[in-house]
Amino acid sequence: MSNFFKNALEDMKESAKAQHQVDKANFEAAKAESKAQWEEAKAQSNPELRKAADQAKREEAIAQAKARTAQAQARIDAAKNGSTLSAQH
Repeated sequence: MSNFFKNALEDMKESAKAQHQVDKANFEAAKAESKAQWEEAKAQSNPELRKAADQAKREEAIAQAKARTAQAQARIDAAKNGSTLSAQH
């Protein structure tokens, strides 16, 4: 019976250690995310950095729109050529 309690206590000890490692990792992740948010907010207060970030977002949006336009044009061309089913599947 004493082995049962000894084993149970050892299991609890190992479980507590493992949970502590998980908690510590989660704390470090939350701390890093908080710092990243702070640095991003601080960077937004710099007009040059904010303008550059805004320009990058606009360029990405334009690139995505151009890609969608090209895909739509390809579908239009396929439909005109009578190969609608092969272009969609």
